[in-house]
Amino acid sequence: MTIAIRDREAERLTLQDELDALKTPSERNKLGQFATPTKLADEILRFARLLTPAEQRVRFLDPALGTGSFYAALQREFEAAAVDSAVGYEVDHVVADAAKELWRTSSLEVVATDFMGAMPGDDAARLPNLVICNPPYVRHHHLDRDAKASLQGQVFKSTGRRLSGLAGLYCYFLLQCHSWMADDGLALWLVPSEFLDVNYGRVIKQYLLDDVTLLRVHRFDPNDLQFDDALVSSVVVCFKKGRPSANHTAQFTYGGSLSRPTMLRSTPVTALRTEAKWTGLATKTSEAADAGAGTMRLRDVFDIKRGLATGSNDFFILNEEKAAKLELPAEFLQPILPSPRHLASDEVEADENGLPKVERRLFLLNCRLGEKEIEGRFPKLWAYLAAGIVQGVHEGYLSLHRSPWYAQEDRPASPFLTTYMSRQDGGGSGFRFILNRSKATAANVYLMLYPKGPLARALKERPELGREMWLALKEITAATLVGNGRVYGGGLHKLEPRELGNVPADTIVELVPAIYRSYAEQIALL
Repeated sequence: MTIAIRDREAERLTLQDELDALKTPSERNKLGQFATPTKLADEILRFARLLTPAEQRVRFLDPALGTGSFYAALQREFEAAAVDSAVGYEVDHVVADAAKELWRTSSLEVVATDFMGAMPGDDAARLPNLVICNPPYVRHHHLDRDAKASLQGQVFKSTGRRLSGLAGLYCYFLLQCHSWMADDGLALWLVPSEFLDVNYGRVIKQYLLDDVTLLRVHRFDPNDLQFDDALVSSVVVCFKKGRPSANHTAQFTYGGSLSRPTMLRSTPVTALRTEAKWTGLATKTSEAADAGAGTMRLRDVFDIKRGLATGSNDFFILNEEKAAKLELPAEFLQPILPSPRHLASDEVEADENGLPKVERRLFLLNCRLGEKEIEGRFPKLWAYLAAGIVQGVHEGYLSLHRSPWYAQEDRPASPFLTTYMSRQDGGGSGFRFILNRSKATAANVYLMLYPKGPLARALKERPELGREMWLALKEITAATLVGNGRVYGGGLHKLEPRELGNVPADTIVELVPAIYRSYAEQIALL
């Protein structure tokens, strides 16, 4: 590397820090602005050079330029004489102006506009033959309905494929670029790994199998974070424009680097068409990897517990009217969610007292005082418990193993819940993820997810993150949930806490800032 190129990179990194400081981490997260680190950019361009014929002259395109990390790497990895042209699109005009000034003496053309609204040139001989991009990772929640409709229309016009409304902006970028590429052109996209398994990713996978020749999908070790300011499980997708041959095989690699991965597995395209989940393909031959090594799971970010079992719901769970009629003390009545069939919405709001706004409001009787004290201080409650003794409630299995027999398990309200039992229909999993804003606990028809560690702290600092996490949980595919659970006769599916805990947590942890880096490192040491 020449001194001039090295100094330019130092200048670029300083500029990047200054631009990042203009926005809060939350603002950059919403805009999907995560600059590619120098080492990673070099690795990607180095691999691109290995795949580029020595005699080929490069026409470079970066649809999401930023300050030009990939262009800088292009200069380091390719001879200047081998590059015919270089173009970068940047929608943020402040960043674009800074990039123009930074690269004013180079051959890079910086276009200050949204790539998704631009049009490729008419001259096929001048279309880019090397596309390298880290597209903005804007989650679908931050795209309004009109924006999604416009993006879907553009992509359909370019590829004939229609993306789901749950797809992030990076999916639109990848597909839209198809019409920009020269035939046999090479593309390397640095994107989140979630599309490998989620439902909306099926369109991307169909494109990679049918419209282009998929060369490699490299999945980085999730514990080896590629970005300092976002926890995203990343992959590099490498392909050439052109339909694959009938017997083509694609490489799936994991860990290490693109050029020297820790694991490699070649899979025929024909076999990939029947694979619902691509995340574990590179490690499929490894029993330990199949068990989940190297991937953060829901158990790493949540304490997952079954809802409480009363031993006699008819006695210990009362509706609002019955509790009032019996004049039971409010201090011993804990709000509890109704069963899923009586829960009309997956988002439970709360009133000013923290009680759930549900049609069927229920309360759990839970008291730890001794019988003598209850008899002396709370005669109405004692009368009800005495009636339970007459009914034999105190002799039930769970009651016999509690002291006192009417004291319940410790299950405070959790912000997230899921049903643990379902019957699969219509292609869905049947499992429901619930966002609970109330103080209500839940019975054992639910699994309760309690955020822990940095995730709990992030929620405390940014309560609004709760809804995004809930939506991310809802994006976990039916195949993932069913695949980690168990099935019984008649199509009954069940998920135990340990099984739910084994589900990959990529859609959750990517929402949390860089504090998760240390947590991921701790997990890796366990």
